[in-house]
Amino acid sequence: MWDHTMPIDEIREIRSKTTVYLGVGAIAKIDSIVEDLKAKGIDKVLCVTGKGSYKATGAWDHVTAAFDKHGVGHVLFDKIRPNPEADDVDAAVAMAKEFGAKAVVAIGGGSPIDAGKSAAILMEYPEENARSLYEFKFTPVKAAPVVAINLTHGTGTEVDRFAVVTIPEKEYKPAIAYDCIYPAYAIDDPALMTGLSPDQTRYTAIDAINHVTEAATTKVASPYTILLAKEVIRLVSTYLPKALEDPKDLTARYYLLYASLIAGICFDNGLLHFTHALEHPLSGVKPDLAHGLGLAMILPAVVKYTYPAKPEVLADIYSTIVPGLKGNSDEADSLAQGIEKWLQSVGVCSKLSDEGYTEENIPRLVELAQTTPSLAGLLSLAPVPSGADVIESIYRESLKPYCKGCC
Repeated sequence: MWDHTMPIDEIREIRSKTTVYLGVGAIAKIDSIVEDLKAKGIDKVLCVTGKGSYKATGAWDHVTAAFDKHGVGHVLFDKIRPNPEADDVDAAVAMAKEFGAKAVVAIGGGSPIDAGKSAAILMEYPEENARSLYEFKFTPVKAAPVVAINLTHGTGTEVDRFAVVTIPEKEYKPAIAYDCIYPAYAIDDPALMTGLSPDQTRYTAIDAINHVTEAATTKVASPYTILLAKEVIRLVSTYLPKALEDPKDLTARYYLLYASLIAGICFDNGLLHFTHALEHPLSGVKPDLAHGLGLAMILPAVVKYTYPAKPEVLADIYSTIVPGLKGNSDEADSLAQGIEKWLQSVGVCSKLSDEGYTEENIPRLVELAQTTPSLAGLLSLAPVPSGADVIESIYRESLKPYCKGCC
């Protein structure tokens, strides 16, 4: 393949709705980004991060140096947890308002960037809060500018219009999608990701696989989303084992990051259906569940139920993981089992029962999939009917493995 010919240490500019800087050393582009913000009259920003990776990766040193050089003040909200909650966003917004911040620099994976996008909306709507935003009580059309410095290779949120925040008292984990929260700039630097743990490496890459599996098979899928989906699965299946074997392998990190980026563009165009609509209730009920693990546990069953409607597409995009499929509708079990064997080969052996879910949880999970704001819209895009019976079957079949003894 051509992959080895790409100079990964030369920064490339990729333009979608967001201007993305991709490559080893791309974090240095924060200097010109901050310079541009200052030229536009933005002299105070809110920084939204998790609790430590923004410093451990070295990203923060570059960011603060750029602020100091260009005379841009900042406040730091570094309390974003995995699966961020509405109160986290409101606290960040309160800090931004008090300081007079005019833009957001979000540093981290999906959780800090999604929280930063949400804060950017609420900075323009001071009468609203995160709950009113995520319960769709108003429709935003403006947001403060967002700069996304990405520290994982999975969500694609640095290039899309989506964000997710949890409303814990209702066990809701809705998704929003508004054009006003496309980041103005994004930095995708694989050198910032060599410290990801093996599980973070697995789960974020699996998130990208789920994005494209869904985006290639929704009712609004296009040739473009199918093209991107096949390349994402090829790249992840090739480079995830390499990154797990050697976490410092910058080529592996580069291509996992590129896969995540184009997967974000893919689902920004083709949208999502079952795995994300059914995972959000899983982590709504158990907020400590890693998003990518939740997706991995239900992916084989989702593919089994969607394959008869999209056999040619799924056989094609998964050809590097499960070769030899003909695109016949009776191959659903073969693909589901093949995907599960591949997941186990990269160290993901858990099913729902291993993570504490039981038959007793299923009625509540089905209810949340159907009643959480925004998830019905995803389910409506599935290529097969998405009623309670199908949702229940996917959850039930995901309690235990298809493939026994592979781990």
